[in-house]
Amino acid sequence: MRRPTIPDLADAAGVSVSTVNRVLNQAETVREPTRERVLRAAEEIGFYGLGTIEHAVKSARSTHRFGVLLQRGARTFYRNLGEAITEVAADYPGGTIELTLEYLEDLSPEKVAAHVEDLGARSEALAIVAPQHSLVADAIDNVLESGVPVVSLIGPLTARGNISFVGLDNWKVGRTAAWAFDKMVRDPGKIGILVGSHRLRNQEMNESGFRSYFREHNRDFTLLEPLATYESAAVAREHVETMLRDHPDLCGLYVSGGGITGAIGALRDTPKRDDFVAVGYELFDDTRAALIDGTLSLVISHPMERFARETIATMLKSKEAGQDAGARRVTFGFDIYTPESI
Repeated sequence: MRRPTIPDLADAAGVSVSTVNRVLNQAETVREPTRERVLRAAEEIGFYGLGTIEHAVKSARSTHRFGVLLQRGARTFYRNLGEAITEVAADYPGGTIELTLEYLEDLSPEKVAAHVEDLGARSEALAIVAPQHSLVADAIDNVLESGVPVVSLIGPLTARGNISFVGLDNWKVGRTAAWAFDKMVRDPGKIGILVGSHRLRNQEMNESGFRSYFREHNRDFTLLEPLATYESAAVAREHVETMLRDHPDLCGLYVSGGGITGAIGALRDTPKRDDFVAVGYELFDDTRAALIDGTLSLVISHPMERFARETIATMLKSKEAGQDAGARRVTFGFDIYTPESI
């Protein structure tokens, strides 16, 4: 068989011969989607100059310096999210993404604000998970004023400037959890609520949606005041042990934030009741095991791969659109897991 020629490649890619020649010799003068189409066609037909085209196309690809700041790296959820974002960035076909991914152990507002400014100074777009606080808002505004767009992940943030958001509709998350208790609990009673922090707005919105459902549909339940775990498994365990001791009529537990492994441990140490319902947040090895053994009744979770793709896409669009484009809001559906679905 004869070797595919440049006219053959042009036919396969649906472009002119002159366009193929420009991809080979002046790739930066050809639109990015067209360059990528020519490269795919060269791979498909076995074009003899494939290596040359690959080099030309990759050299002409845009480079993007992105920063992502997540919370504690010891938490499985944030590690999984970080790994998913890293994978999507590495596989981005339209250019090179130089990703700086960092985890923050000290979540005090001063430390978070300082880290936001530091990472923002090294990035062309910044995505963060952070508490709502005036110091953090000022740091975000400083980053925005330098021309770097900021994207809030998981929970929305407010500042003077426009901040984009990528995550779940947290109001719906809370109402979905409440619906589960309403349908699964046989005899309404008290429900305990754990949040990671009152300054994490996604968890505040979860709780607000949770309460609104019961106000509308079933006032027979008593919702205890939410207790902050500060994202600590030890604190969560202590809270659950205290609730179970002080409220023998507790019929359920809603863990809408961090520390769920501690809550699971406390529940496992208590004699199992068929009429007790526990709803948790995020699917990983520990929550999966808790679903299987009946400690948890239901888990609401971010779809990690979709979350990562939307994060990178929003950062790219925000960078390309510029400062005056306004904030973007991207929400997507959540996954629901039960003992029968995993």
